[in-house]
Amino acid sequence: MGVYRLYSGDDGESRITQYTDEELANIKIKGTMSFSVQKREPGHFMDQHPAASRRWHIHVEGRMIIGLSDGTSHTFNPGDVRLVEDTDGKGHTTTLPDGDTIALMISIDEE
Repeated sequence: MGVYRLYSGDDGESRITQYTDEELANIKIKGTMSFSVQKREPGHFMDQHPAASRRWHIHVEGRMIIGLSDGTSHTFNPGDVRLVEDTDGKGHTTTLPDGDTIALMISIDEE
């Protein structure tokens, strides 16, 4: 289990980093909560796309593989949490190898 940030760099490339314990201690979540169940065929693939909005994404069931344009990929499992904020630039790919996934999403209110 880990807490990660998916964001766009200055060059428009999406990147993934893992938060440190110190960084996690300073995170305060504010926003609007929604619950999403995505039912897809195993192996469902979404081509390169930026995120639709900034949000926290908490995996409850199923795996999700996020691919970056540099050719690397990261597999997220139940219990993993991501701050998704690559809303511009090249974006990322998404693969749902198990099909059905359940995720809790917390949209971030822009101030």
